[in-house]
Amino acid sequence: MIKKIFSASWILIVLLFMYLPIIILAVYSFTKSTTIGAIREFSLNNYKTLFTTEELLTMILGTFLLAIVVSVIAVLLGTMGAIGSFYSSKFSKGFVRTSNQIPVVNADVVTGFSICVLLIVVLGVDKSTYIPLIVGQVVLCAPFVYLSIVPKLKQMDNHLYEAALDLGATPTQALFKIIIPQIIPGIISGFMLSITLSLDDYFITTYTKPATFDTISTYVVNATKGAQTSIKTALWALSTVIFVLVFIVVIVSNINASRKAGEKK
Repeated sequence: MIKKIFSASWILIVLLFMYLPIIILAVYSFTKSTTIGAIREFSLNNYKTLFTTEELLTMILGTFLLAIVVSVIAVLLGTMGAIGSFYSSKFSKGFVRTSNQIPVVNADVVTGFSICVLLIVVLGVDKSTYIPLIVGQVVLCAPFVYLSIVPKLKQMDNHLYEAALDLGATPTQALFKIIIPQIIPGIISGFMLSITLSLDDYFITTYTKPATFDTISTYVVNATKGAQTSIKTALWALSTVIFVLVFIVVIVSNINASRKAGEKK
């Protein structure tokens, strides 16, 4: 009994550390408070400002458009890298696996500065082309797509691929009809993870973005240095909206996964 109480208490403490700051921010987003600490009367002004301010809407739209473009490219590269290395020799597989780990464990500030030096200083690519920004975020996201797909490839029955070739399918047909369908969950996980990483990234984006462009992360940091109070508090509402959307996506995904698992049984 004591062990169960201790386990439940520990889980509760962990959940409080994880979600209490977000809950507090969400509560203040529905008030007229301008600082965290004193709750004023209920208000939806922050959400009104969020969805009616052109500057904020442009920033949000640009951030999500960038995240989608980066995630699509990262999924293509990560998928090709995972499949290619999986069917390669032991040396090639080990080389790709080791190379993939470097961007994962490397500090974002180092990655961002390195890409800035290579593309902008050495190769002379203009930031206004968005190429350094996209390349930088793809370098950040693609390794995580690789890590999402490799376990699915290991779980796959390789005899199906070999059987498809024996029955007359070309390698391309076997790839799209046998391998890809079995690793779709890993591809989706990698895509969603890439979206999250792109939205969250600050250091790489700061080094490589055009001067006139801001993502949510860079805008939030800059907003704390002198933006209007109404803009700052509207960002509380933005954080709440993003959290609610993520919460809904996770719940729906888990429900669908549970249903599929039940159908298989």
